[in-house]
Amino acid sequence: MAEVATEVIVARTGRNFQRYEEKFRLVAGCIPYRWKETVENGADNLQDRLEVLMISSPNRQDLIFPKGGWENDETIVEAASREALEEAGVRGIIKEPILGEWKFKSKSRQNSCSSEGTCKGYMFAMEVTEELQCWPEQASHDRRWLCTSDAWKICRYDWMREALSSCITFLSGQTLFSSVKLEEPSSYFFPQQLNLLSTHSADDFFSPVTCYQY
Repeated sequence: MAEVATEVIVARTGRNFQRYEEKFRLVAGCIPYRWKETVENGADNLQDRLEVLMISSPNRQDLIFPKGGWENDETIVEAASREALEEAGVRGIIKEPILGEWKFKSKSRQNSCSSEGTCKGYMFAMEVTEELQCWPEQASHDRRWLCTSDAWKICRYDWMREALSSCITFLSGQTLFSSVKLEEPSSYFFPQQLNLLSTHSADDFFSPVTCYQY
């Protein structure tokens, strides 16, 4: 009987190849998304059809989008694709241009007034084409598909909500909130409070889309 080849993917560790720009650690990530084939009540607007993939972190109840250090032996698109694969176990089509650039503190430096530990992050939209059943950081990150309104409520950081807004703008091709209204939540929800499906610069947004398959 012929043996079936098994793909083994190992996550990168350490920061020996980490890119820096002045005092900033450079980070790349993406918002993985998919389109629902059918929606309830026959609705056919972006808010009803679009779902985004978010991941959990150990000992935290809120969710984030996959991201991580951009290393000097890869392009920024390759870095964003790699992080999606390592942290969320998905492959897909990375679309350019970038959704935006954000500066933020690393997780361990959130309460520090020092500039040390500051990151500069670049986010992309990724159309998911494949979900792996096993992935390198599966023990640390659960993944969940969410509608955009739920994702907005439970994003861990404000800059991630801004990235989500940019993603919606990019995918809708319309002015933000013209078809999708995401209001600032009066209080933040945790995943267990929601009915979730668990699977265990504006001109730049309208420039021609470049697609990369990984």
